[in-house]
Amino acid sequence: MATITLEGVRAHTCGQLPKLGSKAPNFSLVDQSLNNHSLNSYLGKKIVLNIFPSVDTGICANSVRTFNREAAELEDVVVLNISRDLPFSFKRFCIAEEIKNVITLS
Repeated sequence: MATITLEGVRAHTCGQLPKLGSKAPNFSLVDQSLNNHSLNSYLGKKIVLNIFPSVDTGICANSVRTFNREAAELEDVVVLNISRDLPFSFKRFCIAEEIKNVITLS
């Protein structure tokens, strides 16, 4: 168990937080077209993981919009938006919001 502090309040997490500089374990998730993506597919690139509960909440949706806007200006950087949303929810959201510069994964 690890202890973190949020706005001055201490909270305990399940499991351990990764050590700074440690390598992320490989994983496999699906995109909005049901294609598999693994973390290892992006070796050699800079990767940003935006992990959140649901694109159907205001703050989470805004984070996807912001990363989409920022990613358009970055070279050799991949932004992976990851949530428990169904791929079809991501597809609906990305079409409505014109999200094209990031990858959404479930």
